[in-house]
Amino acid sequence: MTSQTITRSQLSEAVYQEVGLSRNESADIFETIIDRISSTLASGESVKLSSFGSFSVRSKSERIGRNPKTGEEVTILPRKVIVFRPSQVLKNKIMAAPSEPRYTSESD
Repeated sequence: MTSQTITRSQLSEAVYQEVGLSRNESADIFETIIDRISSTLASGESVKLSSFGSFSVRSKSERIGRNPKTGEEVTILPRKVIVFRPSQVLKNKIMAAPSEPRYTSESD
């Protein structure tokens, strides 16, 4: 299974191809959207993108964890994490996409 990362420049190029504005204007639009999403999450609010999913910030409290190498107990400090919940539309799209086999076997 091959994985490919989509970059900011590829996404702004996609905006350029779809909208037909200049590359600079398309990049500015894309950066404005990313900045707005980031600042909204930083303020503790959720972001919902219809037919895609929602992003929210969740606070995790302090807890005791274990170092897997030594087995020693350590305190994990409280922190905030970003949570993404895909929409049903996105889930259906992913489930309908053709998948590659995870492994190949000569005996199959």
